[in-house]
Amino acid sequence: MKLLIDENLSHRLVARLDDLYPGSQHVRDIGMTGDSDALIWETAGADGFTIVSKDTDFYQRAVLFGPPPQVIWLRLGNGPISDAERLLRDHHSRIKAFARADETALLALPD
Repeated sequence: MKLLIDENLSHRLVARLDDLYPGSQHVRDIGMTGDSDALIWETAGADGFTIVSKDTDFYQRAVLFGPPPQVIWLRLGNGPISDAERLLRDHHSRIKAFARADETALLALPD
């Protein structure tokens, strides 16, 4: 499973999580910084990414439109990159199960 990290999270997460989520990208690295949520949504769905974001925008899209793409909503305040990394590492098996459930649109972490 490959993640598309939203711009509200550090681009450094891609390298830090490569052992668990190879092929992941940050929106910055694919030239989508500042692009609309609709375009990011469309790109993620077409390219097989799961979106990871702290914003409610993609949460709302997941509820409204359903998958693809799937969305992992990190319910974190402002904090160090290690907080987001820890969530994505600690819940890796749960995230893998979520990815296999094609009809499930949203995973909120922590729950």
